[in-house]
Amino acid sequence: MATTDASTIACALNELIAGRIDQCPQEALPSLVGDLLCEIVDNRLDNLPLPGGGATLERWRVLAAVAAHDLSLLKLYEAHTDALAILGEAGVTDIPPLSVWGVWCAEPPGAVLRARRLAAEGALALDGEKRWCSGARFATHALISYRDEQRRSCLAAVDLGQDGIVVEDDAWKAIGMAATRTATLRFTGVHATPVGAPGFYLERPGFWHGAIGIAAGWFGAAAALAEKLRQALHNRNDPHGLAHLGEIDCQLSGALNQLREAARFIDTHPATITARLALSSRLQAEVAAQAVLAHVGRALGPAPYCLDRHSARILADLPVFLRQSHAERDLAQLGALSMESEESPWQL
Repeated sequence: MATTDASTIACALNELIAGRIDQCPQEALPSLVGDLLCEIVDNRLDNLPLPGGGATLERWRVLAAVAAHDLSLLKLYEAHTDALAILGEAGVTDIPPLSVWGVWCAEPPGAVLRARRLAAEGALALDGEKRWCSGARFATHALISYRDEQRRSCLAAVDLGQDGIVVEDDAWKAIGMAATRTATLRFTGVHATPVGAPGFYLERPGFWHGAIGIAAGWFGAAAALAEKLRQALHNRNDPHGLAHLGEIDCQLSGALNQLREAARFIDTHPATITARLALSSRLQAEVAAQAVLAHVGRALGPAPYCLDRHSARILADLPVFLRQSHAERDLAQLGALSMESEESPWQL
């Protein structure tokens, strides 16, 4: 798939989104987010540079720009563009035009999706359930993880327009990220096509590239909220507010430099597994976002929660989205990876 210059895409996305979400009544927001995602695909504003292709930072800048508008939209847009990158990494070129994709690979306890081989060569039938399916009401296709006969993790492409799929989104009680319409899908004999070999989804370099792309979204939303504070402090004699802004600046600058370094490394070593770099980037972005959430409220009081729809939405959405991080589990994995080097990994 040919890509368009990322800065051109970012400008077009800003024009498409600007003002529409902030002016939308809360109850109509899920429908608007779905409509915007379809408009984005219709206008080919999903043709981002692929990770590791020399413009990874530009890709992440687009994700951050969408996140600065709305995190529910970013969640669906990032998944769609990640699906296109995964299909490209797998060598799949026959992608239905104007299709809207989800990537649903969570495997929580109690939710099992199994596959049966069909007579047609390579075809599968899926049975079971898949949870945490964001955008299930809007997507036309999805990449879905399943377990094969040997219990290996595998990936399949599914056309969501066929019979045998039940969408249940009444269990999604969240106020933050409500517009994603995250659902549980139940499959009965649903046809699917394998994508890559067993283990492909988790073992490819792009798994970690996409993981950092999520962090770029967290960063973009946090930076937008921090800018609200920076603007509010203009022409104000507020040393305590400036101290809060200073702490935010330290945290965001550290995360920003880490994301830039990660992008440079990925573009220089696109085939390298970057687990330690990805975990560090995600955790730094998470820490920075948490700092912004804390300090903006302490500096400005209830106003950003109550009087500005844009900041109120970020304050509600970002804590939910950040829980896509695995917290101490990721910290433990990062600690283990830092032990693998014979020399200290922190030499200047």
